[in-house]
Amino acid sequence: MSDLGHVLVLAGGLSYEREVSIRSGRRVADVLRSAGVDVETRDTDASLVPAVLSDPPNAAFVTLHGGAGEDGAIRTVLELLGVPYVGATPDACRVAFDKPTAKAVVRSWGLNTPDSVSLPKETFHDLGATAVLARIVDNLGLPLFVKPSRGGSALGASIVRTADELPAAMVGCFAYGDTALIEKYITGVEVAVSVVDLGDGPLALPPVEIVPDGGVYDYAARYTAGHTEFFAPARLSEEATQACAAMAVAAHTALGLRDVSRTDLIVDAAGRPYFLEVNVAPGMTETSLLPMAAEAAGRDLGALCKGLLEAAARRG
Repeated sequence: MSDLGHVLVLAGGLSYEREVSIRSGRRVADVLRSAGVDVETRDTDASLVPAVLSDPPNAAFVTLHGGAGEDGAIRTVLELLGVPYVGATPDACRVAFDKPTAKAVVRSWGLNTPDSVSLPKETFHDLGATAVLARIVDNLGLPLFVKPSRGGSALGASIVRTADELPAAMVGCFAYGDTALIEKYITGVEVAVSVVDLGDGPLALPPVEIVPDGGVYDYAARYTAGHTEFFAPARLSEEATQACAAMAVAAHTALGLRDVSRTDLIVDAAGRPYFLEVNVAPGMTETSLLPMAAEAAGRDLGALCKGLLEAAARRG
């Protein structure tokens, strides 16, 4: 067995992304066991705190997606319990999890990100949806991309190509959150760049290119095998590849993240990347992007996850 000792993988939770989280946790636990690590997997329910107090793990790997997994809440509890964990601090999570805030931070660092507006549901109710939506279209133009300001897995997200499609897109968005982020849609190559830091500084893994069969990388395209074609590494020029890597590392640094993150980008026809969002608890399922990137880099996923846990344990 590994000298890491007993470690905990947290998976499940109560967000809309619970099933994905369970799959991520199962995959991480399996590859860690293959690497000789003593792993226990737990959900975030009322049994968690007593279990940790009675048998404290040496470190925890958080595979909770959305909600408490990425907004810093569960990491705060781990800190209260004295358990080192893989990933960003609660404060950094709160900034990164809110997409408009994350965009503002990376823009202040000089990174490209699509023009956008972010408005709560109440604004449309109080001021009249028709008038507000018309001003959004006038200012940002078409097409647009609408998504909840928080959350992941493309739940509640959609492309708007005509003004008539915008009201329905807003209704779909508000089904998953109270605030909408409405971005200018950039046509280009969609890529994801994972960043890992085992203690020697953040390093970008090869970018993964995403080509969904329906043209939109929605929930089904993300988590149903065969619905999306992936290219790892992405089919980009060397210059564009380097620009994507640099942007992902810069976003990771600007947002104060640590250990692991995944930055989603669009690369336009001129090879310019645009920051879309960052994920502090990247998916680890069989169709997830970080494992693909690790494989493209020639890295064993179990050894990588073990290295991340060792880095967390060293922090104490």
